[in-house]
Amino acid sequence: MVLQAEEGRLITSAVRILVATAVPVERDAVAPALGLPDAEVIAAGVGPALAAASTATALTTAALTGRPFGLVVSAGIAGGFAPHAPVGSLVVADEITAADLGAETPDGFLPVTELGFGTVTHRPPEALVREVATATGARPGAVLTVSTVTGTAARAARLRERHPTALAEAMEGFGVAEAAAAHGTPVLELRAVSNPVGPRDRAAWRIGDALAALAEGCGKITPVLRSWNPHDR
Repeated sequence: MVLQAEEGRLITSAVRILVATAVPVERDAVAPALGLPDAEVIAAGVGPALAAASTATALTTAALTGRPFGLVVSAGIAGGFAPHAPVGSLVVADEITAADLGAETPDGFLPVTELGFGTVTHRPPEALVREVATATGARPGAVLTVSTVTGTAARAARLRERHPTALAEAMEGFGVAEAAAAHGTPVLELRAVSNPVGPRDRAAWRIGDALAALAEGCGKITPVLRSWNPHDR
């Protein structure tokens, strides 16, 4: 929270919030639903690298102008791991994990941390995740970030085996979280499921339904974000 003086007394104002979506259609679903006039919603781009760069740029610009963000939210649609996160449901990340950052070996995949450097997981504030889940009905669990979207049942099974709590797969959360961490800013990830993770069946995708669920969820988290205290972690 930011404390400021008003007529000789201290009042508490909400933190500024940066919401990073991947593409304009997600941004346009989120922005009108999020009833926070001081929030900024950007289309940061597809993939972890561009999402990280765009988010870092927005965070740096805000800091240099003396109006830093106190929370970053990665929001958008995603693939859901069936049957745990069905199409149309909401997922809130209790961990944001880069699922394919590492090395393939004869014995299987090794995350970059087991190679001796880097990080593969960021954890949003536990209290905030609980409040968002309660307000929206979103299921809390791991949201995986991948650079290559899963297109086979075999890969979906491997990812779920490596990450038993995984509910969804997207392409930007970890990049957004890396940028937020570099600025010492908490991060949250909210996803609406548009399709199952696995074989690519475009006819089964429900992008419109997912965007509607995302917008509804963002409307429901507005009171949570308005009153959230970054010291309650």
